[in-house]
Order: sequence, then structure tokens, then C-alpha cells
Amino acid sequence: MVVFFAVILSLIAVVHWYLWRRLVRDVSERGSLWRTVGTTLLVLLPTAVVVSRVGDAVEAPFALRQVLAWPGYVWLVVLLYLVMALLVGELVSPLLRRWLARRAAGGDGEAAGDRPGTGDAAATDAADSADAGSREHATVAAEGATAGATRGGSPADGPGDAGAARSASADVPDAPDGSGADGEKTPAERAAVSRRMFVARAVAIGATAAAVSTTGYGIWAARQLATNHVTVRLTGLPAAAEGYRITVVGDMHLSTTLGRSFCERVVAAVNATDTDAVAIVGDLVDATVPDLRHAAEPLADLRARDGVFFVTGNHEYYVGATPWVEHVQRLGMTSLANSRVELEAGFDIAGVNDIAAEERGGLEGPDFAKALDGRDPQRPVVVLAHQPELIHTAVDHDVDLVLSGHTHGGQVWPFPLVAARVNPTLAGLERYGDSQLFVTRGAGTWGPPVRVGAEPDITVLTLARA
Repeated sequence: MVVFFAVILSLIAVVHWYLWRRLVRDVSERGSLWRTVGTTLLVLLPTAVVVSRVGDAVEAPFALRQVLAWPGYVWLVVLLYLVMALLVGELVSPLLRRWLARRAAGGDGEAAGDRPGTGDAAATDAADSADAGSREHATVAAEGATAGATRGGSPADGPGDAGAARSASADVPDAPDGSGADGEKTPAERAAVSRRMFVARAVAIGATAAAVSTTGYGIWAARQLATNHVTVRLTGLPAAAEGYRITVVGDMHLSTTLGRSFCERVVAAVNATDTDAVAIVGDLVDATVPDLRHAAEPLADLRARDGVFFVTGNHEYYVGATPWVEHVQRLGMTSLANSRVELEAGFDIAGVNDIAAEERGGLEGPDFAKALDGRDPQRPVVVLAHQPELIHTAVDHDVDLVLSGHTHGGQVWPFPLVAARVNPTLAGLERYGDSQLFVTRGAGTWGPPVRVGAEPDITVLTLARA
């Protein structure tokens, strides 16, 4: 564990050092205001991330963790998009500098009446690509030779040694851009430095604007809860269940960043569907019952004709699943812990515990055999199972429909590309043999309160006869 955290901290340090080079050092003079402000920010922001995570680990006061969570989590998303934008900038910068150099060379050639040499773009490119370190090396070498000559002699040595020092200095070659060892820059060098600074600042400003605007959009998008409608056709569905509606809610993640007002919005959206049943498919919370008791109170207002059904997700086991199962039952929900309910509409609704029950809590994990024990095989069954990977077990038990969450649809681009590869279904309805799997993107967010390319949703599933 110590090695893991050391690796993570080292990675954070390296990434922020890269940001400092590109966003601070390369675009400002030493001692400038931005050099000071930028350096300070790139120390404080990663510190906020680390302190926030440590606060969660040591269970610091919940109010303190709420204060730390927003800047820490939001910075992680800004950091992601900054790095991506700057890496694109690494590819664009040389091309932009070369284009500016050739454009300047062409302009000089026209102004000089195309005199030989004045419009030489190759020479201008060479000046533009000259490294500042080479120029500094020439100056330092000259100074070193002079200092060595001074230390090697004495005042009595007279002008002979001074001449040796001058000779040593004279032996230092000119900088690649044509500037002499005396540090004076030629017009070509000054133009090249100006272009490098211009491009560096343009890339830094562009990357920052892209990262901040994308993150800002993501914060806004995370609050735009959509209500989707999907029709699911089931074989053997009785006529009485035709048109039966189940509102699926997943991954609310009540936490330090998503509190009571968020919970109220979700409850209002669910109640507006005027549904027959509500299926909460796990990851309801990210903190303990005492921390979130007030935030979770609106869940008691959920309304559905046949009730509200709940199964655990992996995150419940990170914060204490047993107290939360007891608490949601007090809020009026029916906990389907490897259990089943027969509905009057003519089909069954069941639920299984999450995989994390065994891994994190030492509790009973998902048990389809127990959940489906004694059921009439002629009645269709809908199973709530937090993680989509359980669809394969569901197929083996002849389950008609599985309702899952867990994926968040990837939540923040480009992670949908990764999540799509590690989950059977990223989002939506998909068939697996004689079974079907529906995965919701979820209503909330885990960690950063941001969604990009994976907008939040609740979904009303309308059952129909196949």
C-alpha cells in the first residue's frame, strides 16, 4: 500500500511539473507576477487533491471533507483536459513556429526587394530552432574561461594573463543563431525568441481555455438529469403486465459533493414518471448513514404503486452496507438481498447483492439460486443486479431481464472508451441469449461532480409482450 501511494504521489508530482513548465516557466519571465501566481496554484491545487483523499481515508469531519472535495475533484478533471490539450500542443507548436518563421522570412524578402539572403527561410528556421541552452552554454563557457584565468594568476601577473583570458573567451564559438559570446542577440535570434514565446503562450492559453470550458460544461451537464423511455419486450409476459412501467435509478452517489438538493431533484424526477415500480440498482451513497442521513431523507418521498426496490452496489460496502440496508428500509424501500417478490401483475422482481459484498464486507455475495428459489418458471422475472457483468450468471438462471448500473456510461470522456471495453454493456438495452440487460448511466457522479459525454439519466422501462 505504501508503494502504491508513493507511485501515485510521484505521478502527481511529475504531471504538475510538466504543467508548470508549459503553463508557467515557458510563458513568463523569472520574477514576474504570473511566475509567482502560477507556481503557487500548481502547488496548492494538487495539495487539495491529496488532502481531500486523505480526509476521506481518515474519516475527517464530514463538513471539512465537503469543503475540500469540490476544489480537489474539479481540479482532477481540469488536470485531465489540460494534459490532453497540452499534448496536442506539443504536436502543433513546432509546426506553428515553422509557419511563423517562413511567413516572417517571406515578409522580410519582399521588404528588402528580394536581396540575396534576406528572404532565406531556411536560415530563419535555423534561428528559430536554436535552443536557448546552447546560447547559455557559449556565455557560461566564456565566463568560465575568464574566471579560470583570474583564479590561476595573481595581480602581479599583469596584462599577460588578462590576454589569456581574452583569448579563451575569443575561442568560444558563436551561438547557433549567430549571436556572439557577449550575449547580444542578433535580429534573427530576437525574432526566434519572440516566436517561441508567442507560440508557448498561445498553446497555454488555448489549452487552459479548452480544459476550463470543458470542465465547466461537465459540471453543468451533470445537473441535467434526463428521463428516458425504453420499451422492453418479454416472452411470456401476461396480458395484465402489458404496459407495466419500471423507473430505473442508479448510481446516485450521495456524497460530499452531491447532497440533499440533488436527492430532492432525483426524487421529483422519479415521481413525475408516475410509475408502477422504482428500481434502485445500487451505489446510492458514498458515505456513512450518520454523514448522509439528512441528505437521504427525501428518498422517503419516492412514490410507486408497487413500491420502491433496492439492491446494494459496490460503494455501499465501502461505507457500511448493513446500516444502509436497514436505513433504506426505514425510508420505505424494499431491500432485495438475494430475494424475490411476486407482483400481482403476473411477473416477479428479484435482486442480488453486489460482488463487493464478499470482497470488501465478508458478507453474502450475489446468489441467483437463492434469489430465484421456488419461483414459477412460467412467470417472467426481472432481476436487479448492480454490475452488468452478472448478466452471464443471469443467463444461466433463465432470467428474462436484468437491470444494472455501475458504468456511469464512462462519466468523463475519454473514459467511456475504456468502460465500454471492460463492461458487457456500457449503457442501454442489449440482448444476451434469451435474456436482456438494461444498463443505466446513473443519476449522479462518483468523485468529480462532472459528466462529459455521458449525461445522467433515469429511465422508464415499459414492459410489452414479445
